[in-house]
Amino acid sequence: MALEMRDRCERCGAAALAPDGPARICSYECSFCVPCADAMSDVCPNCGGELVARPRRVAG
Repeated sequence: MALEMRDRCERCGAAALAPDGPARICSYECSFCVPCADAMSDVCPNCGGELVARPRRVAG
């Protein structure tokens, strides 16, 4: 089962999240840009879970 690689930050919506770029994700696959995750102290506002670096998917 693959992760859903969302292409927009769920907080600011303005930052495009490229599959091979940096992003933060929680266990429910909520996705945020790095600046927003930093501003939220790496805590997901939706579930309260930890935001960690999302694996990068190389274009193939």
